[in-house]
Amino acid sequence: MERRTIGAATLRVGAIGLGCMPMSWAYTASRRSGEESLRALHAALDSGVSLLDTADMYGPFTNELLVGRVLRQRRAGAFVSTKVGLLVGDSHVVANGRPGYVKRACDASLRRLQTDVIDLYQLHRPDPEVPIEETWGAMAELVAAGKVRALGLCAVGARAAQRRPGAGMHDTTIRQLDRVQQVFPVSCVQAELSVWSPEALDSLVPWCAARGVGVLAAMPLGNGFLSGTLTPGQGFEPDDVRARHPRFTAEMMAANQPIVAGLRRVARRHGPEVTAAQVALAWLLAQSPHVIPVPGAKRAAWVVENSGAAELRLTEDDLAEIAGLPAALGSWD
Repeated sequence: MERRTIGAATLRVGAIGLGCMPMSWAYTASRRSGEESLRALHAALDSGVSLLDTADMYGPFTNELLVGRVLRQRRAGAFVSTKVGLLVGDSHVVANGRPGYVKRACDASLRRLQTDVIDLYQLHRPDPEVPIEETWGAMAELVAAGKVRALGLCAVGARAAQRRPGAGMHDTTIRQLDRVQQVFPVSCVQAELSVWSPEALDSLVPWCAARGVGVLAAMPLGNGFLSGTLTPGQGFEPDDVRARHPRFTAEMMAANQPIVAGLRRVARRHGPEVTAAQVALAWLLAQSPHVIPVPGAKRAAWVVENSGAAELRLTEDDLAEIAGLPAALGSWD
């Protein structure tokens, strides 16, 4: 499998990663299976997918425990990425970027993950009550202590209603990146990026590319929509994040079917075994050598399918057709 570099630290991973969140967070709980998730994690490593992306808040904590069961056996073949900065309450999530908390949280993550070092430690959300330089400084101390190898920041794009006229979606994140770069190098930025959410390509990906910073493309399959496996009007259980997402109403799912149809047309040109999901991931790989898609999956078959996108080479005609697809409707804006 093709290898890509995360940051100036030259940490190398496969071209496709695995987002572990759906195994225990945000998606329908009734369809989760610990044993199936373990098979998916092993299938990822068997397929050359080394980057396993998790967070302490997923579960909370249970996602790291799950990944740790695999790392205990196969740490040498894995690149482990986790996150800090969010605390989960009964009905809310709050940010905590206090230096003391960050250090305690790292130690707890190391125990759950059953490893002595985290390859990539990401700030999940900045704490509005703590200067980001203080949080980042504590994370840098973890690198100096040998507990962490590299640092990353998760980007939160400001939607149109939240930003000043003329401002870009990721302007706030870029200002934060400029600030923390003065404290310790940023190796990676994680942001939503997909065929139906391409906004990070406008300024965030160029910022990263100019500095040799990796980009983890979160939700690269549009929360499953771009795989073409969801049916308009199918409904979602109340605990599924898509039940509250404006692109997943029956009306909007039907209106956005031309996007999936376009991906399927491209897939057919590459053979009967190629899927819309693989085309969506290959499109991301074609955008920049710094981009690493991290599709979420909780079944081994999906992990293997996604990993195959690393071998798919889209033509100029393919890329032009995808560029001409209609913009997604029903966004948060």
